[in-house]
Amino acid sequence: MDIDHLAFDRTGYFTPLICDYLAKDQNIKGLYHRYPELDSFGGQIAEKTAHFPDANRALLYDVLREQYKGTEMTPETESHLKKLKEPISFTVVTGHQLNLFSGPLYFLYKIISTIKLTKSLKKAYPKYNFVPIYWMATEDHDFEEINFFNFKGKKLQWNKEASGAVGDLDTVGLSDVSDAFANALGGSDNADRLKTLFRMAYLEHDTLTAATRYLANALFGDYGLVILDGDHPALKKLMIPYAQKDIFERIPFQKVSEAIAKLEGLSENYTIQVNPREINYFYLKEGFRERIIEQGGTYFIDNTEIRFSRDDLQQELDRHPERFSPNVITRPVYQEVVLPNLCYIGGGGEIAYWLQLKSTFEALEVPFPVLLLRNSALVITEKQKKKLQRMNLKVVDLFLKQSSLINKKIREISNIDIDFSPQKRYLEEQFQDLYDLAEQTDKSFLGAVKAQEVKQKKGLDNLEGRLLRAQKRKLEDQVRRMTEIQNALFPNQSLQERHLNFSELYLELGDDLIPLLMEALDPLRLEFTLLEV
Repeated sequence: MDIDHLAFDRTGYFTPLICDYLAKDQNIKGLYHRYPELDSFGGQIAEKTAHFPDANRALLYDVLREQYKGTEMTPETESHLKKLKEPISFTVVTGHQLNLFSGPLYFLYKIISTIKLTKSLKKAYPKYNFVPIYWMATEDHDFEEINFFNFKGKKLQWNKEASGAVGDLDTVGLSDVSDAFANALGGSDNADRLKTLFRMAYLEHDTLTAATRYLANALFGDYGLVILDGDHPALKKLMIPYAQKDIFERIPFQKVSEAIAKLEGLSENYTIQVNPREINYFYLKEGFRERIIEQGGTYFIDNTEIRFSRDDLQQELDRHPERFSPNVITRPVYQEVVLPNLCYIGGGGEIAYWLQLKSTFEALEVPFPVLLLRNSALVITEKQKKKLQRMNLKVVDLFLKQSSLINKKIREISNIDIDFSPQKRYLEEQFQDLYDLAEQTDKSFLGAVKAQEVKQKKGLDNLEGRLLRAQKRKLEDQVRRMTEIQNALFPNQSLQERHLNFSELYLELGDDLIPLLMEALDPLRLEFTLLEV
């Protein structure tokens, strides 16, 4: 196994905001609390200790015990679960949707980053315990985002009429997906293990929540991963005071709106990840999850006939907090209230919206966690490595847009120099003399000179392009092989981790896959990982 790294800002796949965050840009320092490095966690531990009651630990332990009924808990997870009751124990959290069969490969990277950070923290702060948590997004209702996974260029999709929170969905209909997957896998030992894993997860469990818990536990239970479903009445009782401040006082709406204005003022290159609503909670019941909207003192549940007065809605929140579901703005607060958490690990989009939330946390008097960008990686197999070597391609070249990659390599391997830069520079020198002459004689000719310069430069560009296209035709075989290997490693011209399911790598690497990734990935390195296996 060979491991190399590439700065995130050299990949072309990460936003200016995320790159500036990693670079500790002073302009955005006010958007986060502590930078993700080992020295930051001493202060984070002290702050969380002062704000997390022991009673919340006991409650969390009881809820997790209940949720793990029917799941075979590994000794490592059992140990972590017990440690959560101790005041010297803290969590590191990642969250993810209930994607079918884990969805894109980065599901693994999120959880591995979380587990690896807890191990690093234990070495740096040995008197404390650190527990990796996977927070299942069971309350999401975007079924179309999670009802498929990609395998060898095909989309394996669960066709089902669905509404409401996805975690409650029954697994009826997944036998068809299981059969299609089994047929595509073939008959190797690794294929058989994948078939069994899918069947055990999705055909032996009644709900998507239970199936996802089984899958994550099967993959990471030996590393002590603890899996939590936040959709629980006892946990949501802790959410009541914060839900009140959102629904009736609009504090998150005000604070996030101010943060957005600040971000927009910092740079025009910063994109806003999420926009707040005046009320950032859904009303959740069996079969639906709909927005709460206030108009003229009456609270409406969108797309229903349900109406509440302010007093009635307060009473509903007190009696049935489980019916109130936080959205992307308020779920982070809920998470930090119910967990003794130090750090949230997420992808670039997640970290971007967390960077909009710090002032909300301050207003609600909840400690803001350390934010850590999850590991990202490009996994290159031995066969792919040999192909790259035969074509004299460097891995870093593959991060280029395909047209740029082809043009770059055509110029390198061509027996003629298709670069008109010297001619363009010579042309610019000649026209500078014409500009000087026009200045000294008749300035009205400056526009004509400029137009002629633009025309002649465009002519050179066209000639250069035609020659490149001619060379591409002559070198068609090399172009085809280059595009094939780039398409294999960057499906749909996107990062491998955003498209590939782990099963494709598992077919080749089997049970070595996760240990290899565990060894290779270092969440505190803050660089893109290039991994040749």
